[in-house]
Amino acid sequence: MGLNLKESGVICAPAKVGKRTKILVERLQPGDIAVIDHRDLDELAALSLVACKVKAIINADTSISGRYPNNGPQKLLQARIIHLDQAGSQLLEQVKDGDLLTIRGNAIYRGEKRLAVARLVDAEVIRRQTALAEKNLDNLLDDFVQNTLEYALKEKELILGNLEVPPINVPISGRHALVVVRGKSYREDLKAIKHYLDEIKPVLIAVDGGADALLEYGYIPDLVVGDMDSVSDLALFKARERVVHAYTDGRAPGMERIKRLGLSATIMKAPGTSEDIAMLIAYECGAKLIVAVGTHSNMIDFLEKGRKGMASTFLVRLKVGNRLVDARGVSQLYRGRISGHWLLVLALAASIPVLIMVFTNPTVRHIFRLIALRIRLAL
Repeated sequence: MGLNLKESGVICAPAKVGKRTKILVERLQPGDIAVIDHRDLDELAALSLVACKVKAIINADTSISGRYPNNGPQKLLQARIIHLDQAGSQLLEQVKDGDLLTIRGNAIYRGEKRLAVARLVDAEVIRRQTALAEKNLDNLLDDFVQNTLEYALKEKELILGNLEVPPINVPISGRHALVVVRGKSYREDLKAIKHYLDEIKPVLIAVDGGADALLEYGYIPDLVVGDMDSVSDLALFKARERVVHAYTDGRAPGMERIKRLGLSATIMKAPGTSEDIAMLIAYECGAKLIVAVGTHSNMIDFLEKGRKGMASTFLVRLKVGNRLVDARGVSQLYRGRISGHWLLVLALAASIPVLIMVFTNPTVRHIFRLIALRIRLAL
């Protein structure tokens, strides 16, 4: 796709506009120009855009600021998708879904009217900004740690104290619980633990879009936890139970969507991220083991989510750590047991050559006749 611009200097396609990339991708069609507003484009968002087979991407904000290393622009470059950034916030107001946009060089047109001049995010831009980000990393880490510790002190009672967990109907106590977040590695993680899922059959707890990740691999979520902003209607309908993550003051914007769909859900008030809440629910409900798929665990993960620290995650991991294991660890350590069904199949298969030998070998037949005769005489 990147060849179009280099060969002809022009790309022309219908636009789709969205301030939130994860919601926009649900509307994108192959061949669209995606107009986004996403500072420091993260890898997961970039891969979702690649999967939509867009013709080009125009970012109103800066896709790679150099504040921290973000891999999204590199993924778009590898996919050979034309990518412009720094187009300006006014572009989002000027362009509507379906508008036919033309990209000439680094200029953006609708008809003959030039709407904006942007920056072409090429290999040189990525190299330069990544080098800048590497230089900033030490200072950024210091700020991140300070922020994490500061908020951990403020939030420790809320997280580690008597957190009110709503009644959960799905049976969790004594079972394994799988907490699925649609993070960077969720596909690889789910593939790696397929045998574990099929044999152990853990409780499937999805965090927002993690419900769609489970459906993608043929599993129905038992419980969906989150603010319900990045999960499909289908996944919400299929889920056996739903918990809306609310602010500590009780506001729960996600409940509006649940009601609009005619579904039911309980509300859980807590600080932190929805994946923290999902782990706490599994822990407080007595899960024997908590297996994490696609979860966020390092500074870059949290910066990509727009968080300057990981206080709640730090506290939650301290609390549930003795039961928590990463999915990749499960895939390496887990050895599936042979079920009774397969033992029976194996025994039957092994008996076939024995039976053939009995019925075809005269000597063996004679021995069996002698044994049968002795048994009759004994009786």
